[in-house]
Amino acid sequence: MQESKLRVAVLGAGAWANFAHIPGWLRDPRCELVAICDPVDDRARDFAANFGVARSTTDWQEIVGDPTIDVIDVCTPSSTHFELAWAGLEAGKHVLCEKPVAYDYRETRRAADLARSKGLKTKLGFTFRYSPGVQYARALIDEGFTGRPLIFNGYEQNSQWLDPMTPLRQVDIHADQSVIQTSSLEGYGAPVIDISHWWVGADLQRVVGTMRNFIPERMVRDTGRMMRMNIDDGDIYIGEFTNGALTSIQTSFVTIGNYPGIEARLYGEKGAIICRLVEEFGVAETIKIATPDAVEFKEMEIPQRFYPPGGHARESWRSLFYANLIRDFIDEILDGGERNQGNFDDGAWVQETINAVERSFHEERWVHLPLEGDVA
Repeated sequence: MQESKLRVAVLGAGAWANFAHIPGWLRDPRCELVAICDPVDDRARDFAANFGVARSTTDWQEIVGDPTIDVIDVCTPSSTHFELAWAGLEAGKHVLCEKPVAYDYRETRRAADLARSKGLKTKLGFTFRYSPGVQYARALIDEGFTGRPLIFNGYEQNSQWLDPMTPLRQVDIHADQSVIQTSSLEGYGAPVIDISHWWVGADLQRVVGTMRNFIPERMVRDTGRMMRMNIDDGDIYIGEFTNGALTSIQTSFVTIGNYPGIEARLYGEKGAIICRLVEEFGVAETIKIATPDAVEFKEMEIPQRFYPPGGHARESWRSLFYANLIRDFIDEILDGGERNQGNFDDGAWVQETINAVERSFHEERWVHLPLEGDVA
């Protein structure tokens, strides 16, 4: 029997912490949320009051240095992730970090190596890996339903920033606007790339891709005015896995459709799976399967064991998927074994793929992986 609860501190009091991270921690009785940290004091205090958390602070170093805290949850702007995650690991904390840990895959790998050297668990905010449908699909793959994987197609497409007046966040307003900056590929591609790796079960050996800036003038949240922002708001790449499977992945936040807009398809020798993670008509996700002797895709009911306690198909995907992520992370920490899915090693693999697609676009060529061995 567990003698004491895991003590958790959340760094960052923003919208995603509000809708996903904090509800996930509060939902699991095996942990206790003991502190909220944010650089804006009023925001930290308000979050703590709203969620019944006793402690709030603006000093993240105070939190990281507290020996009574077991887990650090990094839910801050992307540019701060590596510093906070690294500090947490150095202080002996298990770390959940929103994606990416770092924009350079080598930094993410360094953090993964540090965690391993200290016997600590890590978890990336690959939210969609933990959807009941994606988890069920992986179970079917493990049972041999699809057989040898042939082709993976992945999409994350929605209308979140189709309107140029919707304030754009987490962009570098000082970046050279003559060079396209990665945006959709990083923010929207990462979770689909993660699913492709997990379902196909092999590494990529080469990729080729392209990016586009479809809407050049946008309202920027940090300035409150319209600005030229040469960001990738749509991208596509194709790739080849080491086991012979092929993949195509495309993402965009200016294509018509509801959020989050993920669709993952795996076609194998024995069967095919389509998992659609789009909140439509009150349902968070659907999964369909087909076989050579029944080629019309039929919808499957997702078994209850893939849902968190109290979870159901009509729950918001934000709380539903993240509750599974949190539950899985707590399982891994308390079990103390080797199992640690969706960790910083997986994050490094995903980031290396993103960096390879970036290189492919800028150098207009196929790029080989691992990147250390790529030669133009």
